[in-house]
Amino acid sequence: MTEQVTPRSQAIRQLYSDHAGTIYAIALKLCADRSSAEDLVQEVFLNAYRNWDGFEGRSSPTTWLYTIAVRACQRMHRKRAGAPARIESLDELLPFGDPYIGIIADEQDDALQQAIRREATARIEREIAALPDDFRMALILKEIAGLSVPEIASILGVEEGTVRSRVHRARLKLRKAIDSAIPRTPDPVPPPAYPEQTCLDLLNAKQAALDRGVPFDSEVICQRCRSVFASLDLTQQVCRQIAAGDLPPALRERIEAALAHPDKA
Repeated sequence: MTEQVTPRSQAIRQLYSDHAGTIYAIALKLCADRSSAEDLVQEVFLNAYRNWDGFEGRSSPTTWLYTIAVRACQRMHRKRAGAPARIESLDELLPFGDPYIGIIADEQDDALQQAIRREATARIEREIAALPDDFRMALILKEIAGLSVPEIASILGVEEGTVRSRVHRARLKLRKAIDSAIPRTPDPVPPPAYPEQTCLDLLNAKQAALDRGVPFDSEVICQRCRSVFASLDLTQQVCRQIAAGDLPPALRERIEAALAHPDKA
């Protein structure tokens, strides 16, 4: 970028450096095709540049930037054709019926782990695209953009509890898809020695730990819960891996040229 360096250009340049790759990864999940995703990324940073003087500092620059991204997406794609109207209920998503469970990573060899991760990535890509819009947006902002629940609530204009509910159910939906790719235990697992509600309480605690990005550990945990938590961890790891990409060189040149001369873009 060759424009005169000003506080505004410095701020947008830093946001661009820090978030362009993630915004592009998100755009690929929110748009119907790669061309639309590239247009969305350019629109986000041009809008940020043009509206910087209106940024009042009530939120962080990152939250402000992703608010622009979400609104740009909503303008470009009001409603996806064929978007699913519902997501399964918690009862349908909870893994309490099958006597055989997925083998956890500690019991898999390296080749099997790599094969599972490849299959998990493909399945998560498909499942994210198949989520209802409200759940998809919340999940993408949490697991791909890595934003906090309060930040997402501010961006989407909903209560924090609504964000948690959407993220938790979307995670369980993705986990269910991943779990079906993991080899099962050769023998049925014994029933837990405590009530099913304890498993539900542990699952809620695990989800809360994932929300905060902190480790979760409990001495009261059955084989089934260990397997479920391992597949939840894999779900989050794969989502973060999706966010680790970078802009294609041609798109980077195009956006940098537009930011250098925003009045002509």
